[in-house]
Amino acid sequence: MRVAAVDCGTNSVRLLIADVEGEELTDVERLMEIVRLGEGVDETGRLSPDALARTFKVMRSYQELIERHGAVATRVAATSATRDAANRHEFVAGVREIFGVEPEVVSGAEEAELSFTGATRGLVRLSPETEVPQGPLPPYLVVDIGGGSTEFVLGAEHAQAMLSVDIGCVRLTERHLRGVGDPSPAQALEAVVADVEAALDRVEAAVPVREAHTLVGLAGSVTTIAGIVLDLPKYDSERIHHSRISAEQVHEVTRRLLAMTHGERAAVPVMHPGRVDVIGAGALILDRIVRRFAFSQVVVSEHDILDGIAWALAGS
Repeated sequence: MRVAAVDCGTNSVRLLIADVEGEELTDVERLMEIVRLGEGVDETGRLSPDALARTFKVMRSYQELIERHGAVATRVAATSATRDAANRHEFVAGVREIFGVEPEVVSGAEEAELSFTGATRGLVRLSPETEVPQGPLPPYLVVDIGGGSTEFVLGAEHAQAMLSVDIGCVRLTERHLRGVGDPSPAQALEAVVADVEAALDRVEAAVPVREAHTLVGLAGSVTTIAGIVLDLPKYDSERIHHSRISAEQVHEVTRRLLAMTHGERAAVPVMHPGRVDVIGAGALILDRIVRRFAFSQVVVSEHDILDGIAWALAGS
């Protein structure tokens, strides 16, 4: 069954066209464009006309690909920025016109469930001879660091506990790091850390995170850090997917990114141009999670909510 999944987040809009057969999901197209839909939402509570125009332009190109590849079902999920916006009806109307389907402004809990399925399905396979797990051990704590929010999901085969909190690389950059200097001064970084730690207090109260054996990290901030650790000459999703980065490497890359100027970050080979100004906040979020919950490493996944949507569309 060929399906199309579209994920519209605070920072990027992404497309997965995939063939699903049994327990196999095969990519036909997997694309990402940074559109910054959530630009200014934390301050104004509204999606700006420019942000909507950028997003709809990319979506039209995605719909052309969906038609060309003959996907039989399409699902569009919108996350943090759209949940928060007073004028989300404008976004809904535009998506309906482009794709011919009603977009789902998913709750934080729904986003967490889809991300968990996408990230962990296939992460561990049982050996047919011994039925011993080959790979990272459950329970997993799946952490999806987005532009406006971060989802925390604990589970083994299925999500068991979850919470979405309003810390994301775009939201925290706009709130504390914009216009304060580059590199950001210590006082501004301390304000970011304070917001992250307050959110982690809520996470720890709602999700038994310390039961997790494996931390699985999703989304662009995490994959960019992995690409830096691997010293890749360019972004390579196959090398990054299921790579493991140690806590010490997370701390070191975060320290380096926060000490860089905008130009120095832009020159990092794996850095997407649309991530240059927000990667510092994203790295700080990951760094504080690793420190707070004493994980020794992060398993990095390129599979996430898009894959969860695709599995759900195929009914498997």
